Amino acid sequence: MVSLVRSLVLAAAVAFAAAGAQAADAKHRIVIQVDQNDPAVMNLALNNVRNLIDYYRAKNQDIDIEVVAYGPGLHMLREDTSPVKDRIKELAQVAFPSNIVFSACDNTKQAMEKQEGHSIAIIPQASLVPAGVVRIMELEEQGYSYVKP
Repeated sequence: MVSLVRSLVLAAAVAFAAAGAQAADAKHRIVIQVDQNDPAVMNLALNNVRNLIDYYRAKNQDIDIEVVAYGPGLHMLREDTSPVKDRIKELAQVAFPSNIVFSACDNTKQAMEKQEGHSIAIIPQASLVPAGVVRIMELEEQGYSYVKP
């Protein structure tokens, strides 16, 4: 009986240690949604990005961050209307080795172009994705954590 209890305790300790090691080696990944044309929301999202970078950099760990903008939030990534494009440029420069991706919804871009009657340029730090909501769903399916400021 005593040896059985020792074996169970030892097995539990090994399992706990393995789980802790897996957690320590886990890749940190987060998707941040911006769907409002509100500079305060955009700045809050960028504050989240900066805080994540600083936190994991202090721990010598990398993090993958993707900011997905769609609907009215696409203004965050528009060359002509972004109130935060300078902050985005700065974050993209200081992020290494962490990975920051800014994704702009092409569905929204096309709708805005049709409504406004002209082509819309996206800031150089961003890339187009077919649909912002689909992109968020795909990232969550890949294990990304989700935040909406």
